[in-house]
Order: sequence, then structure tokens, then C-alpha cells
Amino acid sequence: MLPDGTDSFGKTIMLIGLVLVVIGAVWHFGAKFINLGRLPGDIHIQKENFSFHFPIVTSIVLSIVLTIILNLFTRR
Repeated sequence: MLPDGTDSFGKTIMLIGLVLVVIGAVWHFGAKFINLGRLPGDIHIQKENFSFHFPIVTSIVLSIVLTIILNLFTRR
């Protein structure tokens, strides 16, 4: 048995690593299916020598999804 708190810390690090792997896989393979950053409602302004992109709807969708996921994991 490990000293106090080290066992739960190790599990937390493994969980964070697993979440990062899943996010990386979705980011890599899901880009063909999920068009994040180009959703309807995202602001994109392009002029002659100026380009501005503000993914407001993408930010809202990601915020809602991450809130749901984190609530599922942190409820006791």
C-alpha cells in the first residue's frame, strides 16, 4: 500500500491521461465528421488583408459537453 493520498493521485493522473487520449483521438479522427470551428453561428470576417475568426457557437457547444462530462465524473 502506498502512503496517504498517493493511490488516489495516481488514479487521477491515469484518468487525466485517458481523457487526453480520447480527446486526441476525437480531434484527429473526428475532424472529418465533426466540423468544430466551422459551425453555423461562428463569426468569420475576411477582408483584403485581414481575417478574423471567433468560434462562439463552437465554444458554447464544447462548454456544454465538457460540463456534462465533468458532472458525470465528479458526482459522488
